[in-house]
This record gives sequence, C-alpha cells and structure tokens, in this order.
Amino acid sequence: MTTALAPELTAADRCDRCGAQAYIRARLVSGGELLFCAHHGREHLPALKDKALDIRDETERLTEVPGSSPVDEH
Repeated sequence: MTTALAPELTAADRCDRCGAQAYIRARLVSGGELLFCAHHGREHLPALKDKALDIRDETERLTEVPGSSPVDEH
C-alpha cells in the first residue's frame, strides 16, 4: 500500500525501534505515524495493516543501483 500524500522518506527519517534509516511509514487511523527500517517493518507491519490509514513502503530503494559517475582522468 502506498500513498502520494506522504512525502518521500529521507535519510533524516529514522526507525522508531532501532534508529536506522526508515524505509517504511505507517500512518495510523488514530492520527499518529510510525517509521521503520526494512527489518522492523517486516516484523511489525502485519500487525499494523488493520490499524493503518496507509503504509508507504520504500524498501525497493535498498536494491537500487546508483547511476554511474564519470571517471576523472587527470
């Protein structure tokens, strides 16, 4: 489940369990939000599915290959 309403997660967003970079945001029906790293997201999201208004999962970013940079030939 993904929403366009929540902004993209950045390196400043941290997992509420361990402090690692967050790749998953769960906005709760109650009004709060939880941020998780991929590990803790896999652990806790099944229990949150019924309590979440929406879930933004950006874990695919972990497997992206960065663009190649030109080689400096000095």
